[in-house]
Amino acid sequence: MATFTKRGDLQWQAKVRRKGYPQESKTFDTKADAEKWARSIEREMDRGRFVSSAEAESTTFTEALDRYEREIASNKRGATQEKSIIRQLRDSWLAKRPLAAIRRADIAKLRDEWCVTHSPATVVRRLAVISHLFTIARKEWGLESLSNPVELVRKPTVKNERTRRISSIKPDAQRGTSTDELAYVKAASASAFLPALIDIAVETAMRRGELISLGPAQVDLSKRVARLSMTKNGSSRDVPLSSKAIAVFEQLIDNDRQLFFPLRADAVTRAFERAVARARKTYVEDCANKGVAADPDFLVDLCFHDLRHEATSRLAEKFPLHELAKVTGHRDTKMLMRYYHPRAEDLAKKLD
Repeated sequence: MATFTKRGDLQWQAKVRRKGYPQESKTFDTKADAEKWARSIEREMDRGRFVSSAEAESTTFTEALDRYEREIASNKRGATQEKSIIRQLRDSWLAKRPLAAIRRADIAKLRDEWCVTHSPATVVRRLAVISHLFTIARKEWGLESLSNPVELVRKPTVKNERTRRISSIKPDAQRGTSTDELAYVKAASASAFLPALIDIAVETAMRRGELISLGPAQVDLSKRVARLSMTKNGSSRDVPLSSKAIAVFEQLIDNDRQLFFPLRADAVTRAFERAVARARKTYVEDCANKGVAADPDFLVDLCFHDLRHEATSRLAEKFPLHELAKVTGHRDTKMLMRYYHPRAEDLAKKLD
């Protein structure tokens, strides 16, 4: 049975009580709207199809994110990255909104805001977390009344076909000396771990998460192998180590340290970005002091993941495709080819 109570001068509250169902209530601007809502609830109850939305209306987005992080994200292989996304979502203007009140228009607005400041791939990853949260809430948390507001929202197009390689320059034409972008970045690093991390990354083609999981127990210096027990594609693999990588690891070995690079994945990215920014400034100042024009592309649009592209392209000169896939951990050779970016001038040297 439905009852209607006037609340103040401008609102009406409808309450529906039915045996076997939790009490449902909602407030409206007019009595007509309250009556219309109550009739729809009663019809659903009569048909045995009613699903209460009370929990969805009382659970905020932040509360759902907390539970999702605790029960779902923590058990994923990419837990570190996903928890970073969750922290970003907690800071959004949707944080205090009840789940039931989040609409497709809200998700679209959030997407548009992110697209201004973040790459399409980052936006898509954030939308995927929100979408999975709503799916879990419906299927496992008993919030059957929820619809997934992300499903019909247009996703930005992701273009992962980066061809960024590490550039070299000749800052002193008279002496003929040269240096590359990574030398500047390592010199500009404020992190004690970043220079060595960069060297290992460009020598092995390991992913960021794989690098920060390495410790003395995973590196066999005598056999020149780094053993990765769990990787992004769910399998283990052994990575061969070059002489330079061995030399770096020998300097890093510390009996009291379980990990060579005790950093979070997002901290690695931030440290690299800051070092690149400082390195670019130093490079421009060096050019000004020497009276030469700065290369407009040097140390521009360089990200940590580019080191995997660079390493893969270098290793491709030493290994055939089937062996290279074992080193980099790619199951699909098509995906592997997206990481192989030979320079045309290097290929030309192989021609007669």
